[in-house]
Amino acid sequence: MSRSSLTRAVEFPAGHRYYRDDWDPARNEAAFGPCSRAPGHGHNYRIEITVRGDVDPETGMVIDLALLDRLIHDQVKGPMDHAFLNDLPEFSDGAIPTTENLARVVWDRLEPALPSSCSLEQVRVLEDRNLWADYRSEE
Repeated sequence: MSRSSLTRAVEFPAGHRYYRDDWDPARNEAAFGPCSRAPGHGHNYRIEITVRGDVDPETGMVIDLALLDRLIHDQVKGPMDHAFLNDLPEFSDGAIPTTENLARVVWDRLEPALPSSCSLEQVRVLEDRNLWADYRSEE
């Protein structure tokens, strides 16, 4: 049986703000620059989700694309589309919704939802065409 990787991308706009409540405004400005200013700012995010698994000899697929699309919608695009990312439960403890942290959040939401026939290999979050973060399996 052959193994393969498959990547599906989804795009949506969302906003965020880099700000720590335990710091004063001057320290936030020094650390995060304009990204610390209220009310925040937005991006047109592109999320690329790569799954890996054995190619099913009957279907020729690693995962049914309709299932993958449904999982991505339910776990990622639905809750994040046009959202203020700071309001997501994963950032309620004061974690900052950086590109790196958002990639981890997407991983943590999708990984347990995937069928056992495949695994998450990588999540790439692109804030724009010049900035992205990858989160990968430690395997």
